[in-house]
Amino acid sequence: MTDNRTIAAISTAQGEGGIGVIRISGDEAIETADRVFKNINGRRLSDMSGYTAAFGKIISGGEELDEAVALVFRAPHSYTGENVVELSCHGGVYITQQVLRTVLEAGAVPAQAGEFTKRAFLNGKLDLTEAEAVIDIISAKSKAAAGAAMSVKEGALRRRITGIKDDLLTLASHLSAWADYPEEDIAEVSEEMILEVCRKAGSDLENLLSTYDSGQAVKQGIDTVIAGKPNVGKSTLMNLLSGYEKSIVTDIPGTTRDIVEDTIVAGDVILRLSDTAGLRSTDDAVEKIGVDRAKKRLEQCSLLLAVFDNSSVLEEYDFELLKAAENVPAIAVINKTDLPNKLDVEKIKSYIDNIIYISAATGEGKDELIRAVSVIAGTDRLNPSEGILSNERQRLNALTALNSVKEAAEATEAGLTFDAVTVTLEEAISALLEMTGESASEEIIDRVFHNFCVGK
Repeated sequence: MTDNRTIAAISTAQGEGGIGVIRISGDEAIETADRVFKNINGRRLSDMSGYTAAFGKIISGGEELDEAVALVFRAPHSYTGENVVELSCHGGVYITQQVLRTVLEAGAVPAQAGEFTKRAFLNGKLDLTEAEAVIDIISAKSKAAAGAAMSVKEGALRRRITGIKDDLLTLASHLSAWADYPEEDIAEVSEEMILEVCRKAGSDLENLLSTYDSGQAVKQGIDTVIAGKPNVGKSTLMNLLSGYEKSIVTDIPGTTRDIVEDTIVAGDVILRLSDTAGLRSTDDAVEKIGVDRAKKRLEQCSLLLAVFDNSSVLEEYDFELLKAAENVPAIAVINKTDLPNKLDVEKIKSYIDNIIYISAATGEGKDELIRAVSVIAGTDRLNPSEGILSNERQRLNALTALNSVKEAAEATEAGLTFDAVTVTLEEAISALLEMTGESASEEIIDRVFHNFCVGK
């Protein structure tokens, strides 16, 4: 899977900016850069040590193309583990493209998506979970998402996996040695020893798997619908959570006729909010389409913020909303708490456990709502610094390992041979090795880096 060609790509975003960075990596990276970069003091980059910088000019076809700063990193002390040069020129689409073209004409080849990070993985600079965390850092939409990704990038998930894997490896090795060399003085393996290791590994894997859903709430967000009958304060709540007037608010029932969407950060959770049309019967053809869309979104959402008017009694469409809340995680938002109470809250509690009282107009109760969302999402119990599962590939590997550990325990309790137990333990170990990339196939590795941007 190794490729010794020298690669190059623009590593900064396309568009106008203060600087644009062209990254070059490979055995001939420094020599390639020397063909296009002329140091103002005449010294060649090849004569410079690693972690040094030089100011000079980019030369293309014998003419000065731009001023630039060249940063030199020598193998193995670089991001990719190879010789690397980063040319920082003036930002802008034309200049950066021209500098890249000049570097390619000097002997480099265009880097593929994620190829710099892929080379870092292949050269042992990071494992597969740490490589996946790089793209999570780039795409992070909140402080919590960035923190979780950084913890994985720094090895938190790898350390959790390694702890489980090492316990299973020790047990599997002991079982194999005891079975293959009975004449040697090797301590006998007991059923209780096997079960103890399997119980611990199983518990650790279950704890790891429990981080997935809450981690996705931090990373990708929750598809959240705000629903209720007209004029209960859905749009006001949308604006309160968004922090600006995303939805139009009036006293006229049916103002919201289509789904209004926004993405906001509530505590550590990203909410993909949808403010829907008020649930009611209507002769207005356009509003009816909005109501029908609202009902459909109720069936598809991952979290329902069911809004009720504290100052009015429950009506037909309130009960329709309560029935819908039985099928999805829901929070009952009792709005207009500044008005006299007429609402049968006890009836609502018989359908929805989570009740929050707010005044969307004044903002009172907003923090309590955000805390309730965190509880439902599980982020109140999540410690990203311990390492969390961040994608489906990792979840499937952890689940495979857990099922294999359970099979090993069941085989032991059923009195099967230790050879059969060893086989299932090895399946668990293989799944964990695949997660970190220690034994992952080329197809899996290519799939991981397929979604990376070019230049990273």
